[in-house]
Amino acid sequence: MTGPGDGRGGASRRLLKAPAGLLLGAASAGAGLVLLAAAAPFMAYAFASPGGRRKVPGVAATAAMAAARLERRRLAVFFGYREAAEFGPGRALAYLALRAPIGLLGGAVLFLIAYGAVMTAGLAVSWWITGDYLDGIPPEPWIVAYTGIAGAVLLFVAVQGLAGVVALERKIARRCLGPSPLAAYERRIAELSVSRAEVVDAVDDERRRIERDLHDGVQQRLVALGMLIGRARRAGDEERARELLRQAHEESQRALADLREVAWRVYPAALDGEGLRAALETVAERSALPVAIEYEPGGRAPHAVETAAYFVVCEAVTNAAKHSGATRVAVRVSEDEGTGGRMIGVRIEDDGGGGADPAGGGLAGLARRVAALDGAFRVDSPPGGPTVVAAELPCA
Repeated sequence: MTGPGDGRGGASRRLLKAPAGLLLGAASAGAGLVLLAAAAPFMAYAFASPGGRRKVPGVAATAAMAAARLERRRLAVFFGYREAAEFGPGRALAYLALRAPIGLLGGAVLFLIAYGAVMTAGLAVSWWITGDYLDGIPPEPWIVAYTGIAGAVLLFVAVQGLAGVVALERKIARRCLGPSPLAAYERRIAELSVSRAEVVDAVDDERRRIERDLHDGVQQRLVALGMLIGRARRAGDEERARELLRQAHEESQRALADLREVAWRVYPAALDGEGLRAALETVAERSALPVAIEYEPGGRAPHAVETAAYFVVCEAVTNAAKHSGATRVAVRVSEDEGTGGRMIGVRIEDDGGGGADPAGGGLAGLARRVAALDGAFRVDSPPGGPTVVAAELPCA
């Protein structure tokens, strides 16, 4: 998964990789045409044979599947396309046939860009370095300006053409190699069923945690408070009774503090009133470790997204303070426009010893909470550290 906050850097890297991916795509398109031409006799024989329409011949099927897998790898490496795949030999052959002209188009656009760059470099050298002018006459300033503007416009059109070719590559791969609409709907229904069950489990876990906090904290202090008040009532000595009442008063203050702590952990009031940023600043103030917060979003996210982001940060900071041996925690909340719309990314990194268990109760509960919003959750905690907890939350 791409970590939150990496969206802009990832887009820049894909932009730099795109020309290489399109160049390889042009070469593979030519190879695909050769493969299709070689497979055509086998396909014709299969269609002419009785019952041959039921399947693609073995040789053609093996070659088509291998070529389609290589294309998927190229799309993943150079264009960041990693969507689910579900295809057979027939769909693989259809994909190769459809993408061949697009791959050649990408190669043609790259050739035109390279040709334009060579011509521009030649003009620049002849006009400003060697003085080798056409007919021995220096170019007029308006000719230089016209040539520069025309070249910039053509470069812009060519770059847009490259972006269009990349978009077509991804679209055809999704249509031909991805799951069918029915399979996608069935998969989505299964995911929703699982996430619904996980949300129920998360709610039950949260209730058990609240009950445990009340039982081990507030309830014990209230019992001690009742015992102190009872001893004060039975005390025969006025000075002794006054001392017991003083202890009871202190115990009531501690019980009130514990109750406020439990209420804050259940749901912070600042999250509703002042927003996610203020709630995270409260987490930093209450943490036993120094917490540096970098907050990018300018506006409010949907309530459910802010709530999930808050609990991801709160749980990760609490785990770092209790279990990691860390000395500091860095929290970054970013905003990005992904393919599905506005995304809120949360990244928490500590300098502890690592070894966090993603299947542990707290982190597993966070994963379920994020999954309920169709988000992505990742825990990277190698031995020796650092531990990185990241989540991406769509705001649709």
